[in-house]
Amino acid sequence: MSKSASFTCTDCGAVHKKWAGRCDACGAWNSIVEEAPLSSGPPSKALGTARGRKVELTSLATEEAPPPRILSGMAELDRVLGGGLVPASAILVGGDPGIGKSTLLLQAAARFARGGHRAIYLSGEEASAQVRMRAQRLGLADAPVQLGAETNLRDILTTLDAERPDLAIIDSIQTLWADMVEAAPGSVAQVRAAVHELVSFAKRRGTAVILVGHVTKEGQIAGPRVVEHMVDTVLYFEGERGHQFRILRAVKNRFGPADEIGVFEMTGSGLAEVANPSALFLSERGKAAPGSAVFAGIEGTRPVLTEIQALVTPSPLGTPRRTVVGLDGGRLSTILAVLEARCGIPFAGMDVFLNVAGGMRVNEPAADLAVAAALLSAREDVALPPDMVIFGEISLSGALRPVGQTENRLKEAQKLGFKRAIAPDRTQAEGGDGMRIDKMPDLVTFVGDLFAAG
Repeated sequence: MSKSASFTCTDCGAVHKKWAGRCDACGAWNSIVEEAPLSSGPPSKALGTARGRKVELTSLATEEAPPPRILSGMAELDRVLGGGLVPASAILVGGDPGIGKSTLLLQAAARFARGGHRAIYLSGEEASAQVRMRAQRLGLADAPVQLGAETNLRDILTTLDAERPDLAIIDSIQTLWADMVEAAPGSVAQVRAAVHELVSFAKRRGTAVILVGHVTKEGQIAGPRVVEHMVDTVLYFEGERGHQFRILRAVKNRFGPADEIGVFEMTGSGLAEVANPSALFLSERGKAAPGSAVFAGIEGTRPVLTEIQALVTPSPLGTPRRTVVGLDGGRLSTILAVLEARCGIPFAGMDVFLNVAGGMRVNEPAADLAVAAALLSAREDVALPPDMVIFGEISLSGALRPVGQTENRLKEAQKLGFKRAIAPDRTQAEGGDGMRIDKMPDLVTFVGDLFAAG
């Protein structure tokens, strides 16, 4: 009996029972190809008569040495990676076009090579002369980095196998093409095949491989999501083009903590590391003004203080505008609803604009209280005390919930000269020398204290 074949779209990965000229899922033409069927039947028949080797099993109590680390030479990059590059690891870096991914990785390759390790930078988007021009502008022309420009996956693997580098950077994965896959470069099938081969090479030869990935308009790395599952670490390079700050954020890391961030500043000579991001984000903060609140947040293991700005004005429109930059728009709607339902403070008929200063993006629920403070300050035209930081999560009932790592938040605030903190009532930490903590049980009490302070 013949085995049934399957047909897969090389653009979106949809599976079809028979070949068709147009994919029903994504609408692409001539993108459906036949895939070899999997072997069926019991394992003994499907795999033949040859016996495989027995897999060595261990207990959960088995102690193993932590993976070795190689410092890249950039402290912020090493922090995000969990302490440095792990040999034989595969890292995927994504970010908006022009945000500075190639600049960051070229600087990292140069410092890595100057540390006595072999580094290869392979570009599929730019010619070698263009990469050299960027290296000269960054002052890296003398770095012992080996450079190449190629998109053929077979040639790239042959080169890496012959050179055996400690670090290989591929910029970018969407430009590669494998001659054994009948699809255009950048398609789902090509990206999946290229990543599989490069990750297999990294594990087999012990080379750390960094892959650059394009992102879609939604901000996700283009291509199948299976790519993010195949690699060991996924990093996103974030930032607003109008700001000089750039955030390198880990969203997946098999060798370290996720949600860790590294902060960089874009300068004329490249990306400069920022050792104290809190001081940098608050450096442009002027005198106290309505609508400004300082939030003591946590990014990974690092406390970061950021300024949350709000503007509330009467709306001439039938449907008031809600514009949010750096925060979740759904969270803003929830906070506005709680303020109206629990505190009797309406925002109907008012345009609300919310922004996190410096191009930072805040994902913590602990920012709820600081957002509410900025909104109320802007609505009532009352400036908050300039030496006060705020953090806490707001529940739908209006109660304030405690958040984690309170001690680190308070230490960072005290180090930068803040004298007062507002936190939820059940916060365990106590204020140190010169730091006063006002603990609030609910949003109603907080609103009354806020106007009293103003």
